[in-house]
Formats: sequence, C-alpha cells, structure tokens
Amino acid sequence: MLKKELVITIDGPSGAGKTTVSKMLAARIGYRYIDTGALYRGIALETQRQGISADDEDAIALACKSIDLRFRIEGDDLRLFSGDRDISDMIRSSQISMRASKVSALGAVRSFLTVLQRRLGEERAVVFEGRDMGTVIFPEADVKFFLDADTDIRAERRYLELKARGDDIDFDRVRRDIVVRDTNDSNRKLAPLKPAEDAVHVDASHMGIEDVVDKMVAVVTSIRP
Repeated sequence: MLKKELVITIDGPSGAGKTTVSKMLAARIGYRYIDTGALYRGIALETQRQGISADDEDAIALACKSIDLRFRIEGDDLRLFSGDRDISDMIRSSQISMRASKVSALGAVRSFLTVLQRRLGEERAVVFEGRDMGTVIFPEADVKFFLDADTDIRAERRYLELKARGDDIDFDRVRRDIVVRDTNDSNRKLAPLKPAEDAVHVDASHMGIEDVVDKMVAVVTSIRP
C-alpha cells in the first residue's frame, strides 16, 4: 500500500498483457484498476446493436448521449455494464475489438469518454489501462508506463485467450487483426498510440508477468515512495 495517492497509466498495443499487468499492479499497491479500452469496446458494441456504421460519427455521437456505461466491482472482478446489462464478456470478441479500433478514432467518441475517464481519475489511487492514457487523458499522471511485446508473441497470447473462451479462430487471422489494429491505432490523426515522452518503456516479450509487475512496482515506489 502506497502512502500517497497517485494516478498511474499503462499504455500499449493490443496483446501486450496490459490487462493482466494492470490488475496485478493495482492489487499489489492497493489501487483501483480501470480498463479504459473496455469503454471503447462498450461504445462499439452498443452502436453495433443499434445498426450504426462504425464510420458514421454523427449517428454515433447521438447514440453516446443515451449510452450509460459504468464499472462495477464483483468479487475480485471489474465488470462493465451498459445500463443494467453486464456486457463484460460480449465486448471481448475479435469483431468488437476491430470495431472498437475504428470507433476510438472518432472525435465524438473520444470527447465523450475523455470526460468520463477524467472523472474516474479524480479520486486518484488508480491504475488506468489504455492506449492514450499518458499522452492525452492524463498527461500529468504521476507515473506512466508503455507496455509492449513482439507482434508474434502478442498474437500468440491473444490467440490462446480467444481459444480458451471457445472462439473458433485461427492464429493467422489473430495475427492479421493485431497488425491491422496496430496500424489503425498508431496512425490515426486523433490521439494515436505512442509512448508518452516521460513514460517508462517495458518490453514484455521475454519477461514473465510477475517480473513485469515487480519492475513496475519498483518504479512506482522509487518515484513516489
């Protein structure tokens, strides 16, 4: 447990292990964990349900006004609800992942969720996982990390995750999706995926999860003991 209440951000590409690492880091230091990518997936899912094209910014902006996303802690799990519906599992499909990458490039969506995310950070003592947490949403965050790993390793992790859920999918498709999403996220005009200038870069290609978390805990405690 840290004495001071900090805002910590962990950015990085899909499949780098951000979710697992962020949850473990938050648990180790007694902080709340927020998966901001889930919010974009939630918008992607709910606008898809309404039959709205991922490119129709005006329609999506209008839909955002009536979408009610909120996190709830159930046991040790952080669940995402849309109204009274638990959509935590539905947003994890490959289809929603690709749609979320497109939706997240829309200014209306980013403006809508920026307000929500900053409100979540007002209480501090929180670890935010995402793609632009340290560059756009919380540029003044106390500690920033950029977690990365080789493309093939990230694709393998994502493939095994999807297979464990029972998805009928092949590795080549997962790898293609990873490459496409990397390209989309890194080259979008609005809030592209990139490390913050003052972020601590962590390459998890050949590190175990515990080793990654140990390194982050050491950084956090050394900066703000």
